[in-house]
Amino acid sequence: MTLNAKHELLKRLFEANGQPVSGQEIADAFGLSRTAIWKYVKELEKEGYEIGTIRKKGYYLVTVPDRVNEANVKKYLQTNLYGSTIHYFDTCESTQFIAHKEAQSGAPDGTVIISEEQTSGKGRMSRPWASAAQKGIWMSIILRPKLTPQQAPQMTLVAAVAVTRAIQEVTGIEPSIKWPNDILVDGKKVTGILTELQADPDRIKAVILGIGMNVNQTDFPSDLETIATSLKMILGKSVNRAQLIAKILQFLEQYTKLYETEGFVPIKLLWESYSNTAGRRIRAVMLNETIEGTALGISNDGMLELKLDDGTVRGIYSADIELRK
Repeated sequence: MTLNAKHELLKRLFEANGQPVSGQEIADAFGLSRTAIWKYVKELEKEGYEIGTIRKKGYYLVTVPDRVNEANVKKYLQTNLYGSTIHYFDTCESTQFIAHKEAQSGAPDGTVIISEEQTSGKGRMSRPWASAAQKGIWMSIILRPKLTPQQAPQMTLVAAVAVTRAIQEVTGIEPSIKWPNDILVDGKKVTGILTELQADPDRIKAVILGIGMNVNQTDFPSDLETIATSLKMILGKSVNRAQLIAKILQFLEQYTKLYETEGFVPIKLLWESYSNTAGRRIRAVMLNETIEGTALGISNDGMLELKLDDGTVRGIYSADIELRK
């Protein structure tokens, strides 16, 4: 048996829209027996797919489990490249760890690592990230953009715009972006983005883009409930995670290409249109100092520009931002 035959069976069941698919035709296409195809059907049923049978006509799909596996995501995928290769896990320590290893092994541009659960999910500055099983989107994407290492930090902002657009398109919710990597709704965090780099001094080998999104949670631990929310808690209904992943990949591919060909200015304009930071008084907590002022926006290389009380303007590359009253 081959994994490709199992994937092809599921793909054809999706495409048939409830009509029967001939097990014999798939068996013939892959040089397998009807018994082998029947075993694949049983494996899919164990994974939560409900598959019916019509005598002498074949198999048909009754219900699809809420999983973010390759078949479910690719059902909605509208990209040229991103998501062509998907590695799916029921559970893992961190999709970011796996993505780094895959990138070093030569994984192609747009490879996606997705897990239903992370046991050691991480955010910026190695902070832990709660990754509840089958409730959110926990994924890392391996990108190989035609950019210099100096342009890599802006990929966080590219991703923030892509995620915001995807949430809008799929749910109708209007999120905002808190510089540099948080997506908020009603002031509470829905998504975090982590960008890590594999590079030589003069070229990018890979950008490892981690996305953690609260999708279908209905509650949070007490230490998070005042600062975090989920799309389901906002909408009052569940969101199709596979569809949302496909839409994120679509916009990420689109905006990465825009950045490569047109530079950062078009991304900057999009980012600022979603920003909840520009014009606000903020406190910027950096490694060696903490400063306060009014956020002016971002520069053409993605720095946050902060006007201090004495009138001077500081450019900030990395900091924790607190919005002040």
